[in-house]
Amino acid sequence: MARLAPRTSVAPERLKTLLPSLKPTIYHDPSASKTPNNIRTIAWNPVGTYIATGCLDKTLRVWNADKPNVRQTTELKGHTASIEKVAFNPVKELELCSVSSDGVVRFWDVKTKQVLNEVKDLGETFTLAWAPHGECVVVGNKADTLFVISPTQSSPISSHQQSVQTNSISFCWSSERIYATTGDGKTRILSFPDFEPVYQFDYKEESDAEFMLAGHTSSCVAIELHPFNRYLATGGTDSLISLWETTEWNCLRTATKMTGPVRSLSFSWDGLYLVGGSDEGTGLEIFNSETGEHLCTYKTTTASAIVTWAPNRYALAYADSGSLRVIGASTGGK
Repeated sequence: MARLAPRTSVAPERLKTLLPSLKPTIYHDPSASKTPNNIRTIAWNPVGTYIATGCLDKTLRVWNADKPNVRQTTELKGHTASIEKVAFNPVKELELCSVSSDGVVRFWDVKTKQVLNEVKDLGETFTLAWAPHGECVVVGNKADTLFVISPTQSSPISSHQQSVQTNSISFCWSSERIYATTGDGKTRILSFPDFEPVYQFDYKEESDAEFMLAGHTSSCVAIELHPFNRYLATGGTDSLISLWETTEWNCLRTATKMTGPVRSLSFSWDGLYLVGGSDEGTGLEIFNSETGEHLCTYKTTTASAIVTWAPNRYALAYADSGSLRVIGASTGGK
């Protein structure tokens, strides 16, 4: 992959005045449905040059980040139902994994549009996480089964039925743990690849012994790990964002400025800022992850449930009015 250029962090006081004033670049797809919630998932590639979008209308498209014209895009065809999650291989510039509610997981070479691998009959799949070194993905379905899938094998490596409603999943950076959010507002910390609880209370009954992060009063649906492993952020349908330190697993702070259910979370490349997206309200909420301070609201036309920072600069990709939009802030002195 291309070498990433040196980067400079922007101070919070500068970001909070700069970001709300930026105008978005609109990536218009005339063939896609214009319903506000059509875009289900957005992902940057690891060097920040391409953006993939997956839609309710089955459109899977990869955009050149510098060229918003749809003629400069790559459309990947084949799924027969809504695209629920897309993610690029973290160590390959143009390998994309897509998960659809048609029960099929596909691995794509974006450059050639070739399907590198396809795994079928997985149920109503909707969630996806790459292992940090790109050797496999974990995919979850709505029957609460988690599958470990290789980019090169046509059947799952393993499957693991969960005892609770399992929503979003994320790897730790060592690939030795999985974080899984649940329908009862908790986050499980599981070993990988055997999916066993990492921490247990030795003084409790076995059925109640698992240590979990209890940060929400209703379903926990979003999760994101800090790029330097300082914090784990979780978001719930209770409109709260909880920030957990990753050593003793204490909840350090809770952000309360979200308008509705927290559907997506993303840390900036330097870990200083956290953004939340919701399917209610008309704005993206940006927080200082070190202090929990709400820095600013970036106004949108419609609710923006899906938002993600670029991996190497202050650029936010988000869904608004049925289209992909990107705002980018230049770097500067602290």
